[in-house]
Amino acid sequence: MGRFPYLLLPAVMLCVVSCMKQDADSSAEDFDFGPDAALFIVNEGGFGNGNSSLSVYEPESGVVHNNIFRRANGVPLGDVAQSMTVHDGRGWVVVNNSKVIFAIGLDDIVEKGRITGFVSPRNIAFVSDSKAYVTDMYSQSIYIVDPRTYSMTGTIETGCTTEQIIIHDGYAYVNFWSSGNEVLKIDTATDKVTDRIRTGLQPCSMALDANDRLWVLTDGSAAWPDNPAGSEDPCLHRIDLESFSIDRTLHFDGYVTTGYSSVSRLQTDASGRHLLWLDGEGVWMMDIDSPELPDGPLVRSGSGQTFYSMTVSPSDGDIYVSDAIDYSQNGKISRYSADGTLKDEFTAGICPGAFCWR
Repeated sequence: MGRFPYLLLPAVMLCVVSCMKQDADSSAEDFDFGPDAALFIVNEGGFGNGNSSLSVYEPESGVVHNNIFRRANGVPLGDVAQSMTVHDGRGWVVVNNSKVIFAIGLDDIVEKGRITGFVSPRNIAFVSDSKAYVTDMYSQSIYIVDPRTYSMTGTIETGCTTEQIIIHDGYAYVNFWSSGNEVLKIDTATDKVTDRIRTGLQPCSMALDANDRLWVLTDGSAAWPDNPAGSEDPCLHRIDLESFSIDRTLHFDGYVTTGYSSVSRLQTDASGRHLLWLDGEGVWMMDIDSPELPDGPLVRSGSGQTFYSMTVSPSDGDIYVSDAIDYSQNGKISRYSADGTLKDEFTAGICPGAFCWR
């Protein structure tokens, strides 16, 4: 998600284009990853340093390959790699502060094309083979792009900045996160906002469960009490998509008053029957039918650990959690079984902030 991205000034961002230098490098390597190379790790790097990178992990063998974009292409990935999505046999890597989305081969990691012209892109989601949406941290519109031609074809005016996208049954659901309190509903046939719903402060992440209900986690800006929008304890909403209304809310108590690190990274397991999220105490898990929040974390973070991002394997349910450490050195990834047992640990790049399954 980026560490406190709402503190980054647009004027500063415009000055960091030089961090996206495409200096040719004769050390480009040939890659040929097999089907076991299933998990991509997007390492943000440090803001303004142009040192983001891409790693890939092979769950069967436990082998990890770091800095693979530069090694395959002979050029750096850029400044603040934000997210990655797989579509049509390619990986689409969003590099936020470099204002670019790279399309890469999943086996050779070689660049196949790029989309530019953004202000501060965050996530890409595919409506079809010919249309995708891109959210933006500093633009009050969503970009419409054609992945076949690597070009922008239009925008969707939102009146707010946008973050995550979940596409389901002809609609896209998008959260207004930084200083916001809304989830938008967009008709993917007309590319128009058809509805919006008010949530708690700063809906940071969303997940669709096995019953096609949309869960929305708000962080309440609990980690940033000086937010001009205010701060409040986080909450977890459940939205009925048929009526597009909140039918359940669970409140996290004491986050603002006790100084807890705020909640983040909401997602479901492979079955869609359990929700998982992070906070300063560790990894939490909850059955989607539970009437209340769990009493304690499934995995408790250790002393000095900074749990930063998370993903759940769609095949075996293993939980992968990144430790950003101090946000300036190479981060660690811990792999846990679904019951919270540690299975493996390995080193990725600087500030591993997002994951993508092949």
